[in-house]
Amino acid sequence: MRYAYTVVTVALAAVAVAPVKAESQLRPAPSGRATSEVTLNYPQGQAPAGAQALTIRLDYGQPHLRGRVLHTDSLVPYDKVWRTGANNATTLTTGADLVIGGTTLPAGSYVLYTLPSRAGWKLIFQKSAGQTADHDPTKDIARVDLRHTALSTPMESLTMWLIPSTAPGKGAGELRIAWGRNMLSTEWSLK
Repeated sequence: MRYAYTVVTVALAAVAVAPVKAESQLRPAPSGRATSEVTLNYPQGQAPAGAQALTIRLDYGQPHLRGRVLHTDSLVPYDKVWRTGANNATTLTTGADLVIGGTTLPAGSYVLYTLPSRAGWKLIFQKSAGQTADHDPTKDIARVDLRHTALSTPMESLTMWLIPSTAPGKGAGELRIAWGRNMLSTEWSLK
C-alpha cells in the first residue's frame, strides 16, 4: 500500500511540474495580427427595406521596433515598396464603394502596400486575388499620396486606424498608419 501511495505521489508531482516546464519555454511571437474596423449603419428609421450594416476592415501584421531603426536596408527602406505590416499581406475589405485619398475603390477586398520616400509616402492598392506579401506592380490599381507628420515620441508597434467622422452626412473618416516617428494619413468616404 505504501508503494502505491509513493507511485501516485510521484505521478502527481510530475503532472504538476509538466505545465511549468512548458510555460517557461513559451515566448511571444515577434509580431501578431491586428485589425481596425468601422461599421456603417443607416440612421434609425432611414434604412431602406432589407438594408444591412456594412463594414470597412483593415487586417495587418503588427511588427514592433524592439530597438531597431525603421528606415534601414532591412526594415522599411526608403524608395522600395513595403508590404505595410509583418508576415502576411495587409488587406482592406469594404462592403461599400469608397473614395480613399481621391481614388474610388469599388466594394471588395484589396491588398495594401506603401512606398516610403524622403519626399513623401504613397499607399498602393491591389485587387485581392491571392497575392502574397510580395508586391507585383502589374497588379496595382491605385496609388494614393499620404500626408506625413513626424511624431515626437516614436510608436513602438505598427498601428493602423480607420477613424470614422461624427459629422452629419455620408460616412467618412480618416485612415491613419503610424510606426516609429511616422504618422501617415488620408481621408476616406463613401462613394
